[in-house]
Amino acid sequence: HIQDPASQRLTWNKPPKSVLVIKKIRDASLLQPFKELCVYLTEENNMIVYVEKKVLEDPAIANDENFGPVKKKFCTFREDYDDISNQIDFIICLGGDGTLLYASSLFQGSVPPVMAFHLGSLGFLTPFNFENFQSQVTQVIEGNAALVLRSRLKVKVVKEHREKATVQNGIEENGVVSANLEKEVGKQIMQYQVLNEVVVDRGPSSYLSNVDVFLDGHLITTVQGDGVIVSTPTGSTAYAAAAGASMIHPNVPAIMITPICPHSLSFRPIVVPAGVELKIMLSPDARNTAWVSFDGRKRQEICHGDSISITTSCYPLPSICFRDPVSDWFESLAECLHWNVRKKQNNFAVEEEE
Repeated sequence: HIQDPASQRLTWNKPPKSVLVIKKIRDASLLQPFKELCVYLTEENNMIVYVEKKVLEDPAIANDENFGPVKKKFCTFREDYDDISNQIDFIICLGGDGTLLYASSLFQGSVPPVMAFHLGSLGFLTPFNFENFQSQVTQVIEGNAALVLRSRLKVKVVKEHREKATVQNGIEENGVVSANLEKEVGKQIMQYQVLNEVVVDRGPSSYLSNVDVFLDGHLITTVQGDGVIVSTPTGSTAYAAAAGASMIHPNVPAIMITPICPHSLSFRPIVVPAGVELKIMLSPDARNTAWVSFDGRKRQEICHGDSISITTSCYPLPSICFRDPVSDWFESLAECLHWNVRKKQNNFAVEEEE
């Protein structure tokens, strides 16, 4: 049985009580919409509003006496310090697509439904306009909305933990001649949930990157070029599209592998089934290290012996649709990327018969 994307609907077991409001930082144009939304949520719907602490440090919010009584009702948190993952019923984003990526990064497990308002520069993932926000938010609270489940990638980075010894004239402090200045003292493991893409690139080096890509334990190719992008269908319209990949609807279960400027005429982007495990490592004969980032964040260096394992996460991001998953996606393609937009060809004029 193949599921109809239109059958994915938002239903609440009980009315939502807590909402996380994510606002783009350092954008003065969002201050008024942010205040209006928070007043509506707290006073009209009697909801508990969670806001990141640094959002309230904006002087325009901190010095607003009229907003003070509303602000006192907020629950605040700090990224990387406070875990709010079990306290949020749904999320509202004000800004661009980056706010949705940021919301994803806050939830390393199950993600609440996300309602994203287009107040940024691109707005491919943010289908709602803020003009009629009251009726639209009420509709979501009542549970009358379509959903698209955006798959995420579960990424595990395993690094060889190295410790540099103090060496003088090639002899360690204990008097033993040092053949290698680095000592392996264990492994460091980090995990991430990624909504758009994992990017492995050559970093500041002038050499081509040289990384091996394994699929379910089998070496499928070596990437020689500027790097490689492993993306979700949601990320297919981001960096992968700029690198020449096809654009894939978020309901398609897939993982995309797209080379960045490959030094080969025959290396084309490929799509593999969701659920396979990809592993990326530096090639043994690579001249330099590589660098990796996750949705454009947490950028770090990858050395020989390190590995990046990628598979489909069992925790997708439920994104609330403006209309439905298909209409929203094609509308975003046309409006944001101007997909297949051109002047129409004129038809032949029909000559009247004499």
